Amino acid sequence: MTPTLEDARRFDAEDPLSGFRDRFVAPDDEGIVAYLDGNSLGRPPKATLARLDSLVRGEWGTGLIRSWSEGWMELPVQVGDRLGAAALGAAPGQVVVADSTSVCLYKVLRAAVALRPGRTEIVTDRHNFPTDNYVVQGVADELGLAVRWIDSDPEGGVTAEELAAVLSERTAVVVLSHVAYRSAFIADMAAITELGHSCGALVVWDLCHSVGSVPVELDALGVDFAVGCTYKFLNAGPGAPAFVYVRAEHQEAFRQPIWGWMGSDLPFAMEHGYQPAAGVRRALSGTPPITGMVGVDEGVALVAEAGIDRIRAKAVELGEMVIELADEWLVPLGMRVASPRDAELRGGHVTVARADGEELSRRLIDDGVIIDFRPPDGIRIGLSPLTTSFAETWQAMDAMRRIAAEGR
Repeated sequence: MTPTLEDARRFDAEDPLSGFRDRFVAPDDEGIVAYLDGNSLGRPPKATLARLDSLVRGEWGTGLIRSWSEGWMELPVQVGDRLGAAALGAAPGQVVVADSTSVCLYKVLRAAVALRPGRTEIVTDRHNFPTDNYVVQGVADELGLAVRWIDSDPEGGVTAEELAAVLSERTAVVVLSHVAYRSAFIADMAAITELGHSCGALVVWDLCHSVGSVPVELDALGVDFAVGCTYKFLNAGPGAPAFVYVRAEHQEAFRQPIWGWMGSDLPFAMEHGYQPAAGVRRALSGTPPITGMVGVDEGVALVAEAGIDRIRAKAVELGEMVIELADEWLVPLGMRVASPRDAELRGGHVTVARADGEELSRRLIDDGVIIDFRPPDGIRIGLSPLTTSFAETWQAMDAMRRIAAEGR
C-alpha cells in the first residue's frame, strides 16, 4: 500500500525523535512546504542561537582576550573528542576540529603520502565530490605522482572489487567518500580499508555525507585518516569548521604541510623554529574559529543526545517512504530512482532523476520544496532525521508528482 498523508502523520506521532524538530529555528517563511536540503546545509539549532548570544555577550564581550586562556584554546580537541564519541567511533585524542574539508583533506593527503615514500600512485574515484578530486590532482601535481582513477557507477559508488582491480605496490594512498554525494551509496568501509592495507597503502575517508547520519566505526575498522564537514547533518552552520581524524598510531609520524602556530608544541612561546605539538593537535594550523566551533559543539550535542543509531533508523524509514512514493508516482512519469534501493547501501538522501531535472528543481524550489540539483539530471531529496518530518516529506513528494506531470 502506498503511504498516505494520514500514514505519514501517524509515523510522525510514533517517531521517537519527533521532539527534536522543535529544537531548531523554524523558517519565517510560510511558503516553505518542505526543507529537504539538510544534507547540504542543516537547519540552525535554537541552542546555537543561545550559545552564540552568550559567546558574544559573555566570553567575547566581557571575557575579551582572556577567554583564550579560559577555554577557547582547548575547544578544537574537546569538540573533536565529543564528535568522535557521538558519531565517528573514535576514542579521545584522535579528532580535531579545524579549517575546511578541502584544507583538511590536503593536510592528511600530504601527510599520508609522506608516510609511504617510494610509492607513486594515489587511487580515487572519478565521480567523487569535485573538491576531493581537485585536492588529489593538486597533490599529485606537486609531488610528481600519478592518479589512478576508479570509474564507478555514478548512481552507485566504489565497490571493493573495483578497488582491488587498481591496487598495486605503487599505491601510496586510497582516497574515497564513505557516502557518495550524488547517489548516497554507502561504500564498504571495512572491506575497502582492509584491501588498501593489504597492499601496504594508507586509506583516507571523506565523511561529509556520513557524519551525523550514518554510524561510523573508525577505530574498529582500522581507518588511517578521515575528514568531513559539520554543516550538513551536524547542523553547525554555513562555513562551520571541518574535522580531521588521525589514527593514534600515525600521530607521532604525522607531518602535515601547513605549519601554523596553533599546531606547534608551545604556541605562545613564539619560538623561531617549528616543533609540532604532541598528538592530534599537530593537525592544527591557524587560530580556531570560535564562533563556528560553538556551532559544531551544539550540533554534536544534539546528535549525541538523539543517538546515532536512532538517527540512522529514522533516515532509513524516511528513505523507504520516499522510494515507495517515487515508484508509485514518479517512475510512471519518466523519472527514476538514482540511489540504491537497498537501505543498507543508502545514506541520508535519495536521488531521483529525469532529463529535465534541473528545470524541475527550479520549479520545486519556487513552489516551496527546497531540494538541490546535481548534474547531469539528479534531484537530491535530503532526509535529516532530527529536522525532517514524514508529513513534510510526503507533501514534498506530492508536489514533485504534480510538477513532474506538468513538465512532461
